[in-house]
Amino acid sequence: MPTLPGKEIEEVLDIARGSTVRTRHMGRDFAALFKNMIGGEIKEYTKLLAQAREEALSRMKKDAETLGADAVVNVRFNTSAVMQGSSEILAYGTAVKLKK
Repeated sequence: MPTLPGKEIEEVLDIARGSTVRTRHMGRDFAALFKNMIGGEIKEYTKLLAQAREEALSRMKKDAETLGADAVVNVRFNTSAVMQGSSEILAYGTAVKLKK
């Protein structure tokens, strides 16, 4: 959301960001290969990505606190391959001070 309902943004501070890089696990790869042959959700990767998103969000919140922010608006996620078998999950948004 670009705003917070019932709140007014007093000051835009900076971009708050948090990221994590995760690699695949051989055990998960084996399970994923099997699942790929029969079809369906690859739950091992779903769990891995969910954990990575939570870690990136946590780091973004810490960055916002360091900036002295009251809130982060316009939160987005981005992912990119760092090397074969590993990906970066980035969470970012606008750190703001709210009117008291």
